[in-house]
Amino acid sequence: MITSLAQNWWTFALRGVLALLLGFLAFVAPGPALTSLVFVFGFYAILNGLFALYAAWNLRSFERWWILLLEGLLSIAAGVIAFVWPGAAALAFLSIIAAWAILVGILQIVAAIRLRQLIENEWSLGLGGLASVIFGVLLVVWPRSGLVAISWIVGIYTVAFGVMLLVLGSRLRGLNKIIQQGPGI
Repeated sequence: MITSLAQNWWTFALRGVLALLLGFLAFVAPGPALTSLVFVFGFYAILNGLFALYAAWNLRSFERWWILLLEGLLSIAAGVIAFVWPGAAALAFLSIIAAWAILVGILQIVAAIRLRQLIENEWSLGLGGLASVIFGVLLVVWPRSGLVAISWIVGIYTVAFGVMLLVLGSRLRGLNKIIQQGPGI
């Protein structure tokens, strides 16, 4: 297995370069980067929907096959919406993140208040909840800034991931040279 990985070192390096390009695009042009991510989601949703429809067709003799049918149709619809209205899809995604952050934050604050008599430093959970609520509210108040921030977070991740893949590719390339030289050298 390690020999196969070493021989294909270049695939890791290429993936690293592509990740770096996406990361830099997210910093330089966050709008197009986010649109690209929406299109990737759209492609994934349509493929997921097609596979769910295929599974529903093959399982139609079972009682609840229609659940897979519904999942497939909803996935395809979400994918089509992502392609037809990428801006609306990005804002919908942002709205889901904002709602999630606010709800989770409120639950953390409630949990901190209830845990006040049971554990010490419960304030840290409450403070984390407050930060989550503030984050969610800021996404609601300034959605465009939120979209840029999400693009930058993706950029940071992809740059870090790309660097790690390049390091791995470089190490595998060195290992491949050692393997190519043979055991006697």
